[in-house]
Amino acid sequence: MVSVVLVLQARGLGELLAAVPALRALRRAYPRHRIVLAAPARLEQVVDLTGAVDELVPTADPAALLWDRTSPELAVNLHGNDVASARALADTQPGRVIGFRTKGWPKPSGPRWDPECHIVDRWCGLLEAEGIAADRRNLGLVPPVASISRRDCVVVHIGAGAPARRWPAERFAAVIRHLLVLDRSVVVTGDAFERDIAMQVAKQAGLPDDRVLAGRQTLSDLAATVAEAALVISGDTGVAHLATAFGTRTVLLFGPTPPRLGGPPTHLLGRHAVLWTGQTGDPDGLTPDEGLLRIGAREVIAATDAQLSKHEGAESTRSRYRRVG
Repeated sequence: MVSVVLVLQARGLGELLAAVPALRALRRAYPRHRIVLAAPARLEQVVDLTGAVDELVPTADPAALLWDRTSPELAVNLHGNDVASARALADTQPGRVIGFRTKGWPKPSGPRWDPECHIVDRWCGLLEAEGIAADRRNLGLVPPVASISRRDCVVVHIGAGAPARRWPAERFAAVIRHLLVLDRSVVVTGDAFERDIAMQVAKQAGLPDDRVLAGRQTLSDLAATVAEAALVISGDTGVAHLATAFGTRTVLLFGPTPPRLGGPPTHLLGRHAVLWTGQTGDPDGLTPDEGLLRIGAREVIAATDAQLSKHEGAESTRSRYRRVG
């Protein structure tokens, strides 16, 4: 019987992508084990792109983890330092657990949780504390095949995990109007529940309805669109992490969470324009964050123009050295 390494990461797309270096570290450390990831079912198409996971157990919440098979040899908590996730893994009766020290848990072990740690460093550091080497740069994904090619488009992602992180619709519309004047191909993305907002943005910008992809794409289709894009304009969301994984240039609007905690790693900042006013707040707030609102359309347009200029320069260099014949 093949031994199992069970990994819990029952959060969103961005958190999954930040954990990719840790997942690959576990794959290298346990090449003959079956790596099973407990994560939301909707992430399966991206999980497949990591090349580090053998099986996904649909888990939208730690308390919903169902494990009715032989106890795993190792359980790894890449979800958090909360009691719910610690209990969920303990209930599988693993031979060994790797996780951060959990307040209120009867068996304190592992390193202390550092709230000021970048999310990629957090999970890699957790494994390193247990003697498992992890490469923080190992974030890249192989793009899925696009069902409809939108090469060199500009993706304007209006989605956000909470209202506090959603830039106003009228400002997104102003940026899109500028892009249309430049004759750029633009698409608007977001989750299904954000389609009305996306349609509102498109209407204000004069963008045709068929360019609104929010709610019409699978996660694999969204990933392919991001991978082919010339630029992604986004808030602090999972799509920003997708762009990092595919090497796509971005203009990222941060607030209320500082980019040092979840933004592009420092070695990749050359491809990303990160806008942040320095003001922190509640990332789960019900109204747009004050710091985020201090980022105006003019600043985003200026950063967009600079990033598109860099993209065009890179494309020109590639075409100049392209092999012929």
